[in-house]
Order: sequence, then C-alpha cells, then structure tokens
Amino acid sequence: MTKLILMRHGQSMWNLLNLFTGWVDVPLSTKGIEEALEGGRQIADEPIDLIFTSTLIRAQMTAMLAMTTQGSEKVPVIMHSFKDNVREDWSTIHHPDRMSQIIPVITAWELNERMYGELQGMNKEEAAEEFGKEQILIWRRSYDFPPPKGESLKMTGERTIPYFEQIITPMIQKGHNVFIVAHGNSLRSIIMKLDGLNEEQVVKLELDTGHPVRYHYENEKFTKY
Repeated sequence: MTKLILMRHGQSMWNLLNLFTGWVDVPLSTKGIEEALEGGRQIADEPIDLIFTSTLIRAQMTAMLAMTTQGSEKVPVIMHSFKDNVREDWSTIHHPDRMSQIIPVITAWELNERMYGELQGMNKEEAAEEFGKEQILIWRRSYDFPPPKGESLKMTGERTIPYFEQIITPMIQKGHNVFIVAHGNSLRSIIMKLDGLNEEQVVKLELDTGHPVRYHYENEKFTKY
C-alpha cells in the first residue's frame, strides 16, 4: 500500500512576527526548527521514496530537518535544475551505487504558498487598521477574493492541484511513497481535492505547523489515516 504524507512547514521567522509572508523567502524560527524535528519523529517509521517541496526555504528546511530523524540510511538530495550556462551534469551522481542510497527532493514553485500581494511584509494588526478587520478577514478566509495584486485560495489551487495530479500522483501510482512539505494554502488546495471538500469547508481547514497528515493510496483512492 503506497503512502502520501503532507506537512506544513514549521513556524517561520515572519510567522513569529505575525507578518503576511506569502512568497517572501524567510527561514524557520527556532520554534519552527523544533516543530520540523518533531514532525519528522512522528513519521520516522514511514517509508519515503520521493520528496516534493516548494521553492521557499522554510519548506525546504522543514523537509531536511524532518528527514534527519528517519531511521532510513538514505540521504535526501535536492535535484537542482541549473540555468545561466551552469552545466546541469555538474551535480550528477556518477557512482553506480549512490543513486540507490538517496531520496530525490524535487522543488516546485507550484507548491509555493499563496501569494499575498500588497499585504506581504505587513503586520496583520497594521493591515487590519489600514484596510479594516472585515476586509482582511475576507481576503484571508474567503475562497475566491484575492488581496490587492495577490492570489485567492482558488487561484492557488489552480496551480497546485494540476501539479499534484500531473506530476506527483503518477509517482504514487508507480508505487513511490511521497512526502510533500509545503504551506498552509497550497496544502489546503491538495487536501480539498483528496478529501472532496467544498469551498466553505476548505477555508475553515486548519493545518498545524510541522504536523504530518497521512494518506494510504490503494485502488486509485486516497484514504486518510
């Protein structure tokens, strides 16, 4: 039975400061590091063959820290795609036995957090004073109303769900156990698809930082356990 594990990144330094983060690329806080390690301990006995993360450092830190708690001797390795005249083969593993001793880590912008537009970098209390608490609540908790120059949850799902269906699901169907480390809203979109949630249900869905959500995949069906 193939497995899928989802995990929201640990607390970031901007989460700690109560700032809208979105695509701003900030690292984990000390608490976030501990959350990532604890999340890893909770899945220490789960088999993992392939890891997907967003391109943002807080998700990648969480994935790597979580993997340090694994009993597996395999090493997670980020599979870079180089540009600007850098030869892609420079990161190639040539030793014949090493490829069987790694867990490929694939980064994808499609798994990035919801982009919060003009709210990014603003303290949430300051934003409420400027735009009004009701307006901030609409932007944060509605399904299809984006903040200025930002994304709604619906728009986030329009990039996240196709990536999950077209790139990740085929890997699971081939028998690979997959670990996805991403963000509150990109993971909400995926869970909306997996659990058949409606718009009202998905905006109420809360995902704790560093907490794994686990599914079995069997007979073309994902089942939470």
